[in-house]
Amino acid sequence: MTRLKLVLAVLVTALVAVAGAAADTTLNLVAYSTPKPVMAQIISDFQKTPDGQGVSFNQSYGPSTSQAKAIVAGLPADVAFLSTGDDVNYLADNGLVDPAWWATKDYGIAANTVVVFAVRHYNPKHIKGWADLIKPGVQVVTPNPFSSGSAKWNILAAYAAERHLGKTDAQAQAYVKTLFQHVVSQDSSGSNATNTFLSGKGDVLITYESEAIAAQAKGQDIEYVIPRQTMLIQLPIVPLKNSPNVDLAKKFIAFVQSTPEQILLGQNGFRPVDKTAAAQFKKKYPVRPGQFTIGDKVIGGWRAADKKWFDPTHGLMVQIEQAVGGPTSGA
Repeated sequence: MTRLKLVLAVLVTALVAVAGAAADTTLNLVAYSTPKPVMAQIISDFQKTPDGQGVSFNQSYGPSTSQAKAIVAGLPADVAFLSTGDDVNYLADNGLVDPAWWATKDYGIAANTVVVFAVRHYNPKHIKGWADLIKPGVQVVTPNPFSSGSAKWNILAAYAAERHLGKTDAQAQAYVKTLFQHVVSQDSSGSNATNTFLSGKGDVLITYESEAIAAQAKGQDIEYVIPRQTMLIQLPIVPLKNSPNVDLAKKFIAFVQSTPEQILLGQNGFRPVDKTAAAQFKKKYPVRPGQFTIGDKVIGGWRAADKKWFDPTHGLMVQIEQAVGGPTSGA
């Protein structure tokens, strides 16, 4: 065999090996429950690209905090799409995600949404703002904050809304406690809470705008109100740094953040983070005058919020749940 033929043979063998490896690649996506339908479409689109050729996906969906705990306990994951930065911080604290994930270009936010009030047809209880949730006779549905990321957003939105309405820290905390005296169901996830509300329980469901839109898309009889003071919910998607497929995971995340897929997310109830895509949805997704973020000074970011509100031993929500007879764990 000539030298040229030998080199060609080695190259062909290498290319076959690479092609075979690609065909055998599986990405493990672990996500919170709401984006399951749109992620199926995004994955299908990705598999039609050169980077996605021959790539299969194992997908796991469930309550965000429970999913983060499962990853730490050993659930295989290459990409985590969770509903709070708090849950990603938990992964980081266990050495699975870059501690500065929020500041690294390869990481990011998949999409945004806001906290809304889902109500019955024609809104018979006239729910418009946070004060309406604690009126006599109003029954509220919101998930369990010890398993659901959605629940954490809801609680922080309620507290920060009161602060933005001029209440003191103590008064805003008291509002949250009063609110939970009106809560009649705390399901494990935002999606399960939606199902409970749709089954007829409660007068108002505190939820994601994206969750309410998803229910409407399924033909459910549900309406929603965006309160004047509401939280912008930033939904993080990150690669697991010890994943054997970390480079491919980053390519998939970049694909999720690309303009065409952001438009797809916008069409499915999520607020795009890509500016080009977001420009197409200005009317569909209005910005409320009192909109705030997790970085608002009255909250101080996820680290501060977790310590103050969700610490399993000393957090305010353990105290509030004990006072109202609610859950104190994610079990």
